[in-house]
Amino acid sequence: MTQSVDVQRRLYALMVLMKAADDRLSKGISTGEFMCVYWPSRGQEAIAAAMGVSLRQDDRLVTTYRGLHDLIGKGVPLQEIYGELMGRTVGAARGKGGTMHIAKPEVGVMLSTGIVGAGPPVAVGLAMAARRQGSDRVTVVSFGDGATNTGSFHEAANMAALWDLPMVFVCQNNLYAEMTPTADTMKLEHVADRAAGYGMPGVRVDGNDPLAVAEALQAAVERARRGDGPTLLECVTFRFRGHYFGDRMPYIPKEQLAEAMAADPVPRFRRHLIDSGVCDDDELTRIDEGALSEVESALKVVMAAESPSVEELDRDVYATPIKYPV
Repeated sequence: MTQSVDVQRRLYALMVLMKAADDRLSKGISTGEFMCVYWPSRGQEAIAAAMGVSLRQDDRLVTTYRGLHDLIGKGVPLQEIYGELMGRTVGAARGKGGTMHIAKPEVGVMLSTGIVGAGPPVAVGLAMAARRQGSDRVTVVSFGDGATNTGSFHEAANMAALWDLPMVFVCQNNLYAEMTPTADTMKLEHVADRAAGYGMPGVRVDGNDPLAVAEALQAAVERARRGDGPTLLECVTFRFRGHYFGDRMPYIPKEQLAEAMAADPVPRFRRHLIDSGVCDDDELTRIDEGALSEVESALKVVMAAESPSVEELDRDVYATPIKYPV
């Protein structure tokens, strides 16, 4: 499935923005400019960019706390993402959701979960809803390799396959479940091989190649949309920063990290676009500069915004508010 010039350009623009957004958080926390907690996704941009060009706005996405790149890919404004990370009223949930719980239903982001393996069952419910409503929208659930060892993943995958639900399971396999190598958590070599146990297709791709991910994802989305059921897509990638920002990563061999960073998917795809004649260096430089400018503009708005007021405590709850003395 050949991607058009516009799609390839869009893939690069998304990847650059994801990289710039992650890098700026790293810089700001490291220098003491601001303080927030986040779980870096740097190095995994190709997967989220492919989701960004492969899904319709009404398609649903369930992601995880390591979802900065996924949120950008699906269209959540950077200002609203940063606003949640820093607890400001311009955030997607007016600064009350925090890093782990960012959602934007208007663009299809229904849930970010802080519990490993908690996303797939929710995604099953969203896919069931689409079926009952007579909609052809697809639900994608994104998770790490560690989530595939949870009972909730097994139950969700089994139910989705049994009922031919319009879903795609996207495993962003960065080779480490928090701080534990994948080889120490599962006997199988490939996560995609788990799909056979549920009777669904399992596809393994280079998660650092946005074109390969987009091709595989688009085929899986089309399969789900026409009613043929779910697919488990394993995208093999690497995480350049720790499990959480500030994690010194003593558990990752230095040689392995150096090799992964030398194959950084962002400059790699940049070279591909130039070598294939899709874009020239000047055009890509303008995209690079535009991403940096967008990040700084979003950060400026967020840093000038207020924190949530006490009155916000009683908003957005599904029970009669209880007034506590403050």
